Amino acid sequence: MKFALANLSPALTQTACVVLPVFEDSQLTAAGEALNKATESLIGQVLERGDFKAQLGKTYLMPFAPGAEAERLLLVGMGKEDKLTDSRFRKAAQAAYTQLADYSLHDALIALTDTPIKGRDAKWKIRLLAEIAETSFYRFNEFKSQPSPFEPPAELSFYWPEALESSDGEAALKVGQAVGQGKNLARTLGNRPGNVCTPIHLAETAQTLAASDSAFCVEVLDENQMQALGMHSLLSVGKGSDEPPRLIIVKYQGAEDPQAAPHVLLGKGITFDTGGISLKPGEGMDEMKFDMCGAASVLGALEAVRQLKPRLNLIFMIAAAENMPSGRASKPGDIYTTLSGKTVEVLNTDAEGRLVLCDALTYAERFEPASVIDIATLTGACIIALGHQATGLLSNDDQLAAALLEAGIDAEDRAWQLPLWDEYQEQLDSNFADMQNIGGRPAGTITAACFLSRFADKFAWAHLDIAGTAWHSGKQKGATGRPVGLLVQYLLDLDAQLAAKTSDGTAA
Repeated sequence: MKFALANLSPALTQTACVVLPVFEDSQLTAAGEALNKATESLIGQVLERGDFKAQLGKTYLMPFAPGAEAERLLLVGMGKEDKLTDSRFRKAAQAAYTQLADYSLHDALIALTDTPIKGRDAKWKIRLLAEIAETSFYRFNEFKSQPSPFEPPAELSFYWPEALESSDGEAALKVGQAVGQGKNLARTLGNRPGNVCTPIHLAETAQTLAASDSAFCVEVLDENQMQALGMHSLLSVGKGSDEPPRLIIVKYQGAEDPQAAPHVLLGKGITFDTGGISLKPGEGMDEMKFDMCGAASVLGALEAVRQLKPRLNLIFMIAAAENMPSGRASKPGDIYTTLSGKTVEVLNTDAEGRLVLCDALTYAERFEPASVIDIATLTGACIIALGHQATGLLSNDDQLAAALLEAGIDAEDRAWQLPLWDEYQEQLDSNFADMQNIGGRPAGTITAACFLSRFADKFAWAHLDIAGTAWHSGKQKGATGRPVGLLVQYLLDLDAQLAAKTSDGTAA
């Protein structure tokens, strides 16, 4: 889709459809009032008759708009104005795009920009509208022999009043589109089946993304290289599979200073998780192809970075393996020496994500990072704690945690912080090794993070548990692309802070 700004009033814009916000009390925005006047109160008559009550997420198509330049109008219910929040705005926009998708229109004008939301300016709204447009018109049809015919609009215009600076609108559109496309890449990787999306497939995807840009370089460690390094914990997870594990490292040089400490994004890439010898129940096991969604979100963030070029040094890492049962697979009670030299007693082979991540965290030390964020579908306990709304966040650095929480709010991709107190660490005590890989049922999300924290004591580190937010089950089954929005916003915030320091004349 092509995105553009539209400076003319929606009443004067030629388009197949104008998407217009309406509040429950029949109140219109300034753009809506202009359209109502141009159509000789046609919109007002619909609202006065009660044909459209403007409840949140409801839509109403006016197939003709005499007096306006648009061929038709799509009214979108925003609910009560004083109740409109970021998430409700997202819901209304998604409803509008869902309806547009049914009409197979060549183009449309999205006139939701002047909808009043407390604390949010037009740039924020444009960016979110662009992102939601990309994700709303996404379809995954790779493996259907006869996919349903679907054509998204060739062009979407976004109302941007002439009084506003056009460069701000263009920048916001660019960010929204990049984030949306990054999320869609993450969704595609997550939706691909385990027989296609293997550790080698993830490595090849990273190489393809980086190939066209000299700011990126890729290194992929195979099982022999990891064995030589001593990454026995990561290798133990892939022992039962015929698919070889990989450690994928993509370096991005965006800072003016090539020696500037990089920020690391590390994704769990378990491309299929049977649980290994600690076999999962068969029901719903197909969804374990989504156990690489942490890796997918890292590649989605990489795609957005490729488009936006933040002035940072970054490292994108993926610890990829397939967890299968076989005569070679790890057994409960096995003990492995990690890259750090610490030993781990594996009491449950289905707690494998932390086993691949711990060696990757130790490997990240060599980059002397400014921060490390790992992203993983790590614990079912996170779903019990937070449901499917918020990503779990745990960190050894309060400033890093606060930055991620704020980024999640701004990106409308929220996280919630859980404690990482020393008292939880003793649940990992082992009689036979330095630690065991599970801490029992109580506080399962926290003890999993406690395990990882033992390998992240040399840098500022945060852990994002996306087990509840990475995919949908049921009729709408599919990867969500979260938390690409949060990650990209975090990186853009770092870039903005660096720019502010530079403009102030202080050391970057």
